[in-house]
Amino acid sequence: MIQTLHQRVEASLQLLSKTYEIVYVNDGSKDATLSILLGLRSKNQNIKIVSLSRNFGHQAAYTAGLHYAKGNTIIMMDGDLQDPPELIPEMYKKAEKEELDVVYGSRSDRKESWFRKLAFGLFHKLFKKVSRFPIEGNAGNFCLMNRAALEAFLSLTEKNRYLPGIRAFIGFRQGSVSYVREGRENGKSKMPLARLFKLAIDALFSFSSLPIRICVVLGLIGITASLVGVLVVVVKKINGEAILGWTSVMLSIYFLGSVQLFFLGVIGEYIHRIFVESQNRPLYIVNKFYE
Repeated sequence: MIQTLHQRVEASLQLLSKTYEIVYVNDGSKDATLSILLGLRSKNQNIKIVSLSRNFGHQAAYTAGLHYAKGNTIIMMDGDLQDPPELIPEMYKKAEKEELDVVYGSRSDRKESWFRKLAFGLFHKLFKKVSRFPIEGNAGNFCLMNRAALEAFLSLTEKNRYLPGIRAFIGFRQGSVSYVREGRENGKSKMPLARLFKLAIDALFSFSSLPIRICVVLGLIGITASLVGVLVVVVKKINGEAILGWTSVMLSIYFLGSVQLFFLGVIGEYIHRIFVESQNRPLYIVNKFYE
């Protein structure tokens, strides 16, 4: 698949300029990926390879590649060909014509399983509504940026990263190009549902106050329910009615206990993020850069 990816990317870039570079990031792969990339590089010196010391994850690998990109116009995209390289010339022309700093791909549809389509759709709708600033729904990592936008993008150094959120945060003049995201042709995705869920959580905790607001709302609901319960007990006592309540008491304890555990979980997520940022460990470590 790497050869096919390279052919399509190279063909798209050659339509725009004879001067270009392609930066591949080897995110600690244990197969023949690096050997294949080195073989391609031996035939084309426009290829640069950033080989990381281990797998640091999708968002960190992207960031590594962007740090090593030298061009005035930068395109970032996955290597699984679900985002079509043939869209690059259209993105570039749109940026030039409309004087845009950022052009991102907006997915009008996805050729994936119904479950993934549903999950991604729900996340993007939720994130668009709860984010603290305007953000386009159904927009992934695939985009074009000029140097000014990239410098601003890289100035944000948080460790728990959600790149589409960072891209929206920096502002600048942005536009989109619509396309249908293809299904994965070869191999298995290195982003299983567990990692995608973590990415969604990172997005919500980093760019929205929704989690803590949920705690506040649930807390208010619990307080209201407790006050209503107290009022009912007082009224029944005044009327001389017996309170039959073992089941209701136990259910109340379980409910309030669950709410408290949920609160602790949310607070723990924020504390963990503060801890990770305070450690100030590098986002990635480069084993070798093939320039």
